[in-house]
Amino acid sequence: MSDTTRQTVKIIAFDCDGVLFDTDDANRAYYNRILVNMGLPEMTDAQFSYVQMHTVNDSLAFLCGADGLDRAQALRKGLGYGPFIRHMKKAPGLEDLLDRLYNRVHTAIATNRSNTMNRVLAEHGLADRFEMVVTALDVMRPKPAPEQLLKILDRFGAAPSEMIYIGDSELDERAATSAQVPFIAYNNPALKADFHAPDMRAVGTILDRFSLAGRTGE
Repeated sequence: MSDTTRQTVKIIAFDCDGVLFDTDDANRAYYNRILVNMGLPEMTDAQFSYVQMHTVNDSLAFLCGADGLDRAQALRKGLGYGPFIRHMKKAPGLEDLLDRLYNRVHTAIATNRSNTMNRVLAEHGLADRFEMVVTALDVMRPKPAPEQLLKILDRFGAAPSEMIYIGDSELDERAATSAQVPFIAYNNPALKADFHAPDMRAVGTILDRFSLAGRTGE
């Protein structure tokens, strides 16, 4: 990426799992509950890595196979994700960062979660902190396709260079690359990114390099 000193940024967009929240405990318990009810073993580490990146539909197909998918979906609908939301942990420093961004720049979420996202934000007191939330249900092709990021750009009338996306997975990396959006890899040094940040404080330090002017004059 070229010199970003004082480059104007209008939108800061976040992935959910692994960025806004540590969802390891919640997601592991959720999928393992489904697997145990199906008489299958709990997830391996490799399976867990997969479900942390992909949509729930893709994850259940991966875990249960074509033959078990219908039963897994029925169990999913009966179980619901609600009981597991309380196990999600907000990233330390997240609310301080959002306070800094408030009224300076547009904030958005691009996540492969589906119908759980609004409840997650509400239960953790973040429902009014993001102007736009794009889930897997809002696009034809979720990440790694760039459609979620392009949808956010279109909403706010911004060029790709005027948005920064913060994600923690290869799917996030690929989506940002396809959308030509600058990418901050969060707590994952293995990813190819314009910047790497181990925590929210480091994200804030990176953003200090930019002119955050997305909402100036609104």
